Amino acid sequence: MTRELARYQRILLKIGGEALAGDMGYGIDDAFLARVACEVKEVHELGCEVALVLGGGNFFRGSTGSAKGMDRATADYMGMLATVINSLAMQAALERLGVQTRVMSALTVAPVAEPYIRRRATRHLEKGRIVIFAAGTGNPYFTTDTAASLRAMEIGAQILCKATKVDGVYDADPVLVPGAKRYQELTYLEVLQQNLKVMDSTAISLCMDNRLPILVFSLLEPGNIKRVVLGEPVGTLVYGGDT
Repeated sequence: MTRELARYQRILLKIGGEALAGDMGYGIDDAFLARVACEVKEVHELGCEVALVLGGGNFFRGSTGSAKGMDRATADYMGMLATVINSLAMQAALERLGVQTRVMSALTVAPVAEPYIRRRATRHLEKGRIVIFAAGTGNPYFTTDTAASLRAMEIGAQILCKATKVDGVYDADPVLVPGAKRYQELTYLEVLQQNLKVMDSTAISLCMDNRLPILVFSLLEPGNIKRVVLGEPVGTLVYGGDT
């Protein structure tokens, strides 16, 4: 039997918190989390080094708290703590499968997670451990998308994979607009100029400046993480456009 070869040797996988809620809409869907953990283990066994960033929107979103009158910095710190909860849940799911995992937090939560240190994170990956980056950048006013872009570049990931509830990037909300067009490829500038909802503009600009490709795909389709790592055509690729 021919062994499948991973196209990417190191990836950063960003998973939105809302996706972890499954059909519940809030909290963590244990069955869905277990399925995602199995898929992450599967690509890890292909020889791909995997780092994860999990959003916290299934518990609390800083921008939502701010919109309701809460101090923005306080709301953002609460959102960071929500990502720590999701990171610990993912770690538990992976370790139940026998996968060595480390949670590294940008906020100091010493009893449950290591502090984020770039060289240590890279060393964990080299030793075959999955690394989960929690608490965003550790600073308010920055999203987990920006944290994912930053961490991906710091660890030398070849691609930033954003797993969502939608199967790519559309020119309009496909839930509200049935005829919305899905893009197969986009340049960073097209995303910024058309204000497409891929990631926030800071994250896109970071990736553009450092030529880090972004692949947006659906986490709801079983097996998609493996398809991405194998280089199969899935979702929407955002890149420089001249390579």
